[in-house]
Formats: sequence, structure tokens, C-alpha cells
Amino acid sequence: MEEILHVFGLEKSLFLFQVVNFLIIAFILKKFLYKPLMKMMDERKNKIEKGLKDAEDAGIALENAAQERQRILADAKADADALGALAKVSLEETKERLTSDAKNRSQQIIDEAKQKAAAEFENMNKQLGAMSVEIAQKVVSKTLAGLFTGDEKEKITARALDKIKKGGYEKSAN
Repeated sequence: MEEILHVFGLEKSLFLFQVVNFLIIAFILKKFLYKPLMKMMDERKNKIEKGLKDAEDAGIALENAAQERQRILADAKADADALGALAKVSLEETKERLTSDAKNRSQQIIDEAKQKAAAEFENMNKQLGAMSVEIAQKVVSKTLAGLFTGDEKEKITARALDKIKKGGYEKSAN
């Protein structure tokens, strides 16, 4: 063994001193460098794992949000379609009601106009009848003026006017 140490140029005391130095340095490195380094690496590993878990949770949350968004959009579209259909029905009902109201109002105006025209026609007929009686009275008075006396003339005129007021003379077939 000594021969081997001599071939490699090692001295026992120096070798023993180097082994002790190595053990002291190894102990110091383990105590002050290795443990904090391992602690820091464990913390970093935990942060990375937490970051990956958070990213996975965020991905799941994003997927859930996308599904919720799709559901909300589908609900909104269904609500909009229902509201559109309701508005269309309401519009049709309003249109029909307004059309019906307009027809009723126009019929009412026509009926009122017919009533006014009938009343005006009746009024004109009365006025025309009164004028006819007056004209007939004047014609009969002038015609009978030379033929009859005042009393006879009044009697004939009164009978003629009575006959005109009751419906007039009927045409004779000649």
C-alpha cells in the first residue's frame, strides 16, 4: 500500500489532512449550501406545480365560462326570438285593431252623412212642398179671380190646397 501511495506521489499525513478537509467542507456545504439550495428548489418546484395547477384550473374555468357564455347566448337568442314573435303578434293585433277601428269610424261617418243627407232631403222636400202650395195658391187665386166671387174663390182655393197637402192630384189617363 505504501508502494502505491509512493507511485502516485501521495503522503499519508497530507492525504489524511485532505480527507479531513474534504469532510469539513462537505459538512459545511451540506449544512449551509445544500439544505438552503434544496429548500429553494423545493419551493420552486412547489411554485411550478402550483402554477401548473392554477393554469389547469384557469383552463377549466375558461372552458366553463365559454360554456356559460354559449348558454347565455342561446338563452338570449331564445328570449329575443320569443320577444320578436310577441312583437310581431302584437303588431298584427294592433294593425287589425286599428284597421277595424278605422272601418268602424268610416262606417260611422258614412252613416252620419246619410242621416244628414236624409234630414236635408226631408227638409228640402218640406220647403219644396211649402213653396209648391204657395205657388199653387197664387196660381189658383189668379186663375179664379175673374170667374168667382171672393167667398167662392176662398172655398175653392182651400179645397185645392187641402187636396195638395194630402197627397196631391192623381194623374188621369187620357
